[in-house]
Formats: sequence, C-alpha cells, structure tokens
Amino acid sequence: MNQLVENISDTARWVAIFRAEESERPDAVFHDPFARSLAGEKGEQIANAIEFSRKNSWSFVARTYLIDEFVIQHVEQGYDMIVNLAAGLDARAYRMQLPKNLKWIDVDLPGMINYKNEILKNEKPKCDYRSIALDLADRKARFELFQQLNNECKKALVITEGLTIYLTAEQNAELATDLSSQHHFRRWVFDLVSPALLEMILKEMQPALEGSGALFQFAPEEGEEFFEKYGWKHIESKSKLKTAGKLNRLYDELKPFADMPEPPGPRRPFPWSGDCLLENVYSV
Repeated sequence: MNQLVENISDTARWVAIFRAEESERPDAVFHDPFARSLAGEKGEQIANAIEFSRKNSWSFVARTYLIDEFVIQHVEQGYDMIVNLAAGLDARAYRMQLPKNLKWIDVDLPGMINYKNEILKNEKPKCDYRSIALDLADRKARFELFQQLNNECKKALVITEGLTIYLTAEQNAELATDLSSQHHFRRWVFDLVSPALLEMILKEMQPALEGSGALFQFAPEEGEEFFEKYGWKHIESKSKLKTAGKLNRLYDELKPFADMPEPPGPRRPFPWSGDCLLENVYSV
C-alpha cells in the first residue's frame, strides 16, 4: 500500500474514482464524464486498498455536490472568477454549465496540471479556463499570483477542496491571510473536519498514506472561527453527513445519525465534516 500512494498528488486520483462511480449511477447527483480516465487504473487501486474511504465514499460525493452548488450559487450572483487552488483532477470547468465569460483558474503542482491537461487535451472547457502550474507552498510566488488574479476580477470565489486538512494550522493561517488581502477575493469555500473525526481518519486512513508526504493534520477546535483573525467571516457550513442522507448515499448504519439534530457549531465534540463558506471582511 505504501507504494500505491507515492505522493500527495496521488490522492487526487483516488478521489476521482468516487466521482466516476457516482457519475455512472442512473440516479447520479452530478456527472463527471472525465473522472474515470483522470483517475486511471492507479486511482481505482488506491480507492480499493483504503477500505475506510471506500465504505465512506458518500463523503466525497457529498463534498463534490456541495461545492458544485456553491459554484452555481455564486455564478448566479454575478461572480466573474473561480480560483481553484490545489485543483487536482477537478474537471468542473469542463463538465458544469458555466457562462462562457466566467474566468476559471486551476492552480496545482506542474506534474498535476500537465497530467490533467494531457488527458483533457481534446476537450473544450465551458468557460474562460486557465491552468497555472505553481507550488502553493511557495508563499512568495503564490502571493504574486493572487495579486495578479485579484486585478483580473471584480468578484472571485476561492475553492480549496480537500486541501486544508493536509496543512498545518500555521500554513492555513498564512493562506487565509494571503487570500483575504486580495479585496476582490470575496468568498472562500473549503471542507473542514472536527477533531473527533480527524482522530478517526488518522486511525483508519493515515497508515495507507505513510511515505507519501500526505498527512491529515488540520481540525481546529474552534472550527470555522479559526479563520476570523485572518480576515474571514463565517457565512454557512453544510454537513456532508446530512447532505449524503438527503441524497440517499448513506449505508444503513449511518442513516439514523443523519436524522439526528446537529448543533450548529463551530465547536463540535462529535465526528463532523462539512463544506464551509466564508466571506472576506476586507471586501465588504
């Protein structure tokens, strides 16, 4: 298993398989016709080897569905740019019905960007799409990119799907600060887990990622409030469990938990994961 997940980019192949399988269902809640070819054989091998993720594939389906909904919502509100950081093998710019003049920016490591562009080279994006090869760990380079993109838009939605959990608290604080300093980066969507869920994930999944450089580590006790001091106001959070319940994607043992009333947070002593929408306090 150690050899299957060689680096953090391989986790994108693993997640793509769950998008592919959802897309192939007759009652699919989204359609990603590119996911299986993007995941490749290796993506399927990883997904099958990590039993916990296979059993809980509903969480990846819910995450994709929720972020699709946030994208649609903000496009309808007149947002003119989507900044998709650590984009991985996301093909939203190719698969969603988007305005032709919407600027969509995918940013990821050169190897990931080149791989995705090669797979999709004969496909046409639905919007004004651009992919940028950049190591987001290079703070100076990413800040220069943020400034450039900020000057190209009036209202941008930033997406960091599946990223924050792999960063330290300090790295998340720096990223939040760099993003909020761009006044046209109006809103930010990312997924978050509670400390109780992180503990479960570390036990069940981390051994499979040993040696890959991918470490699950971010689950702040204060939840979404962690980002307040870095310029972000919490708007709303949507539970993946409750979303998966509504979409009828949960196995029987979990269904009763989805029906239970859920405290609003942000401090959650129970296993929780969701997608959070924050607003830049400096852009209002």
